[in-house]
Amino acid sequence: MRTEELRDAVLTWFGHHARDLAWRRPGTSAWGVLVSEVMAQQTPVARVEPAWREWMERWPTPADLAAAEDADVLRAWGRLGYPRRALRLRACAAAVVERHGGVVPVDEADLLALPGVGAYTAAAVRAFAHGRHAVVLDTNVRRVLARILAGLALPGPAPTREEVRAAHALVPADDAGSARWNVAVMELGALVCTARAPRCEACPVASACRWYAAGRPANAAPRRPQAWTGSDRQARGRLMAVLRELPDDARLGRADLLAVLPGTDVDQPARALASLVADGLVAEHAGVDGTGADADADADADADGTEYALPSRRRQEVAP
Repeated sequence: MRTEELRDAVLTWFGHHARDLAWRRPGTSAWGVLVSEVMAQQTPVARVEPAWREWMERWPTPADLAAAEDADVLRAWGRLGYPRRALRLRACAAAVVERHGGVVPVDEADLLALPGVGAYTAAAVRAFAHGRHAVVLDTNVRRVLARILAGLALPGPAPTREEVRAAHALVPADDAGSARWNVAVMELGALVCTARAPRCEACPVASACRWYAAGRPANAAPRRPQAWTGSDRQARGRLMAVLRELPDDARLGRADLLAVLPGTDVDQPARALASLVADGLVAEHAGVDGTGADADADADADADGTEYALPSRRRQEVAP
């Protein structure tokens, strides 16, 4: 199948099967597209869409989010996972306001200079928000191209030069065609050419797929999925969930907070909490006298008076 035929087949399929996602609708701002891309990193779209709607209603512009409190941002992030993305998104909003007058930039270098924006997000914003030529390589796109072009079940952990070169060769040269191709092949990976249960019978380019022609072989060294149950990530999520439910200005003592994490790894609760504090996702408060020795500390505080809550003040600095 020639390149033009492959493109046409994927684009025709997309025209019939594209999901009606809120951020794809006409009138969505470039900021709305950027927010959707950050939220959708390693998170299913079904969980992202309602969170995105609430987020955009509350903070429809970069200036709105830049003025928000960290604690409010983390509460609104809810169960999307990887909550550091929420604080990076707020820092990104502040940078857009300070460096670009509140307008999401078009230039790739300007996008890459924003906090939390990497190569994929920069390309996606150029393509989907501004309709400009870009090569978007997310997990779905890389999987589709690995199977069609290289006959691999799954791509490697990071794009190779050959992989990037091959992706460039498939992207149409014009802006509009480039943007539509990127979203179409991404959708094909999300709905048909999935990681665990690909529906090759529904694929519009199965006849051109080297992996399908070879009998869908597994990779020689399959990657083991990261376990969630019992992981530090799960422990961090449980601690964040408890702190998100606290009333404004409320704090929780260390013992009470760590008690939500029973398990066989006795060091995990303290380790998970320490990592959240180090990441700036949880604020640590000592006793009134600074040493934790105040006798009037709240009843739920530890003997040393240390208490925890979501960070309450906005960060003034903008990360590079």
